Amino acid sequence: MADQSIQEALRSLPSVEEILQNLSLSKKNTLLADLPHALKADIIRKEIDTRRSAILANQHADTDASSITEAVIDQLELQANPSLRRVVNATGIIVHTNLGRSVLADEALESVIEVAKGYSTLEYDTQAMERGSRHIHYEELICALTGAEAAIAVNNNAAAVMMVLHEFAQDKQAIISRGELIEIGGSFRIPDIMDFSHAHMVEVGTTNKTHLSDYENAITNDTAMLLKVHTSNYRLVGFTESVDIKDLRKLANAVNKQRNSATAQMPHAAQASYLDQTPFSAQAPFLAQEPLSTHAPYTTHGQPSQPAPEPLLVYEDLGSGLFIRPKWLTADQEPTVSESLCQGCDLLSFSGDKLLGGPQAGIIVGKKELIDRLKKNPLARALRLDKMTIAALEATLRLYLDPNKAMKAIPTLKMLCAMPEEIQETANKLKTALDQSDASKIADFKVTQDISRSGGGSLPMLDIPTYCVEAIFKDKGNAQECMEYLVQKRRIPVIGRITHQKLLFDARTLIDENDLNEIVSGMSEYALQGTSKNMLHNTNENARQNTSEHAAWV
Repeated sequence: MADQSIQEALRSLPSVEEILQNLSLSKKNTLLADLPHALKADIIRKEIDTRRSAILANQHADTDASSITEAVIDQLELQANPSLRRVVNATGIIVHTNLGRSVLADEALESVIEVAKGYSTLEYDTQAMERGSRHIHYEELICALTGAEAAIAVNNNAAAVMMVLHEFAQDKQAIISRGELIEIGGSFRIPDIMDFSHAHMVEVGTTNKTHLSDYENAITNDTAMLLKVHTSNYRLVGFTESVDIKDLRKLANAVNKQRNSATAQMPHAAQASYLDQTPFSAQAPFLAQEPLSTHAPYTTHGQPSQPAPEPLLVYEDLGSGLFIRPKWLTADQEPTVSESLCQGCDLLSFSGDKLLGGPQAGIIVGKKELIDRLKKNPLARALRLDKMTIAALEATLRLYLDPNKAMKAIPTLKMLCAMPEEIQETANKLKTALDQSDASKIADFKVTQDISRSGGGSLPMLDIPTYCVEAIFKDKGNAQECMEYLVQKRRIPVIGRITHQKLLFDARTLIDENDLNEIVSGMSEYALQGTSKNMLHNTNENARQNTSEHAAWV
């Protein structure tokens, strides 16, 4: 672009006042009227500056006032709506991390509202009429449902792992198989969590095979923990071998007998006798155990000595937290919390917002004396749950007291366990509504069989049969353009998935009639407003960078 052309283009840029006048005449002025004048003016200046910079860089930039006005309206609409808002999940990913993971049950929502709108018994004991503990609202329920002796909940499972390592393996060794050095979400990496907790990580085995002897040979007097991490977001296939919790339990018991025998003849020796007992029993979760006292020093000839060595613990990070297994899911694919505890874990942690179907939380269950130590850990206060999360968690756990009710009332379980014929019925209903709407002007719709995913770092690669409604565009529009419109132009975004240039709406993750109505109205609006690239173009590319990610599985 010649210097003269650049100057002409710069002079053609409208003023801030001109764009403000256009906004006042816009059909969307009612929506934008409540926004401050200063905000409008600032966004206009930034849009004009963006185009001015493009011109000076010898790049094409539309200087038409109407184009700038449309771009400004797009930005103002983002400001007018909350950034965190409801979406329609038509991707088929049940526990979608990007979309907020698990959907709460109605009972949980009601409990949150009740607690949030007034004062509550968060830390008040109504029977004793004195200060109480926030743990009581969920601990007994968790123990009754899992067979654990005690429980504590923190704000997520990564925090749970960190707190366990900090309390029991700080400046000591924690042994883990190389095949279990997982990464979840890009920021949760077992080696990093170990380092942050000041635990000394000892890797054993190989990526695909780890034997019991690998653990046994790595144990020293400085070893505090055998750490088992459930591979909840990937699978190793082929020539593989791993060690079960029950075998790690036997190994830990043998080591603890040796440690105890070394001090058994010393007066007042601190012995971890509880570790030599049988594993957890989900049938008898409240059996009395011998006290664990590992801190009392012993004496020899009247001279103080070091405390007896702490017991070697077996700790499993289960990840997803399944309480009820669907009939079609095997124990090899995903163990329940109770099953893992019965294998002999001292401690076990899992998420509250994945397969459990509750709010975001990290739940730790296990031996009472170990849980009591965690409750006193300084991190327990820093990572504790707030009243609304506790309210949602308690309500969700209460639903599990009746498994049949839980399967119907907890959306995650309901979607996971829904039979294909139920999903097909929903898909047929959506197709009929689309056929009878304005969306039929630009697309034909058909019901197709496909695959859903559990998502959220759970049940990796498990194919869940589903039915989708496929949009087959005619001479106008296409899957990508339509997806952009449904995501970017609507107050309640509709997020489907694009497969082989086809736009699919997976019926398995549609919650209710409202979701169906949003899809129909969104598709109809897209059909009526046109499908040209020019209409959908947004000059602020930063607002459109993530569009393609909405079509991805995770």
